[in-house]
Amino acid sequence: MITPDARSRLTGDDLDLLGRCIGTNAVSRGSLDAILDRRELVGFLLNANLPGPSPSLLFYVLVRRALLDVGLEQAEVADYFAAMLREFGIRQRATRVAEVDDQDHQYMVDILADLGNSTGDRTFKVSVHLGNYALWLSGVFPERIAAQRLRRGGPDLSYYEALGGRGYAEASEHRLAERAGLDDVLRVAAGRVHEVRVALNRVSAQLDLRSSRLAA
Repeated sequence: MITPDARSRLTGDDLDLLGRCIGTNAVSRGSLDAILDRRELVGFLLNANLPGPSPSLLFYVLVRRALLDVGLEQAEVADYFAAMLREFGIRQRATRVAEVDDQDHQYMVDILADLGNSTGDRTFKVSVHLGNYALWLSGVFPERIAAQRLRRGGPDLSYYEALGGRGYAEASEHRLAERAGLDDVLRVAAGRVHEVRVALNRVSAQLDLRSSRLAA
């Protein structure tokens, strides 16, 4: 299960890096949120020398700024999608409902079929994954979706937004949503799925730019 934990997983090296950005020797956990919201952090972290920021720090700052720019102010939502980017970039996590799962879903229809056959707690997990995978594909790989649509007549971005919104909405109403502390995040994601997708598109473009700079 993806949890909104990017901020809580910042390292000591991350705090030192933040201190260098704002010109102080020490960054306290108590002042962290205000520092992480500073606009100049984006450029600083994208251009930081190796080893640079941890994935949690980089993803949180990029996602937080992109979401603020589209009018989404809840830090917990940024925490969630930063964690999603971090976790889905590891091995086959993006195509699995949970880190350990017997099924590997490469296509949205596979997740929908799994959802139709699910009961109990798995219904919640598959619904969340439907939202996550839809936003992962449409948020991080919009060019791939556009190319597939051109070559094979595949679905457009609105299809992924619709499925993402459905997954988050259904998950937010499940009894496990509140128990997991995700009901508010899922509810916001369901209602603002277009804005989240646009924000993730921006993050994806920034990370592509960073990769090209590091390779130069």
